[in-house]
Amino acid sequence: MAYRIFLVEDDPGIRDELTALLERYGYCCASPADFDDVAGQALDWGAQLVLLDLNLPRYDGYHVCRALRQRSDLPIMVVTSRDTEMDELMSMNLGADDFLTKPYNTQILLARMARLLQRAYPSGERPAMTCGPLALDLGRSVAAAWGAEQELTRNELRLLQTLMSRPGEIVSRNQLMIALWNDHAFVDDNTLTVNMTRLRRKLEGLGLSEALVTRRGQGYQLCL
Repeated sequence: MAYRIFLVEDDPGIRDELTALLERYGYCCASPADFDDVAGQALDWGAQLVLLDLNLPRYDGYHVCRALRQRSDLPIMVVTSRDTEMDELMSMNLGADDFLTKPYNTQILLARMARLLQRAYPSGERPAMTCGPLALDLGRSVAAAWGAEQELTRNELRLLQTLMSRPGEIVSRNQLMIALWNDHAFVDDNTLTVNMTRLRRKLEGLGLSEALVTRRGQGYQLCL
């Protein structure tokens, strides 16, 4: 299962170039659809490492770094053209794990990313998530409950991971579509509906027939 890298970069040229580089080395990449809630989008998508620019529209990278660190301990690498000692110090004080200035050597970037990922996920995969009787093995893409298991597709895994990260909360359809989005596929409303129907059937197969609740006009809620 490829590591999931969330690229927070508002320059389309740099973002596309970096995406192409990382995907060539086997990473799975995504970027925010907008800059209103970057931290929320990264976490909903299941990012395992965030590459964060400081110069952003709406809120700067310091704000994003702080918001991420308040909700998660996932690795954050600041990649920016701002190269003063104060920029680096501020980034580290707000919870960034590394700081790299542009222009950078791509091999150094890759080496630092690999170091952060190895340190954060020494087994090579993300740990299992649990919510009540439901367990989600992200490495094997398997959901389990009451001694039974169900294999999940990539989309089902992303959706369940997003819902389990917000147990009891209503997650909007837009947030779930962001979780499915990547650079290779357009996700429409029907795609989401189909995948949610399949996920509900698999949860029913685990004896959790009432776990996934549809809130009409609002989204979906995982109740366990």
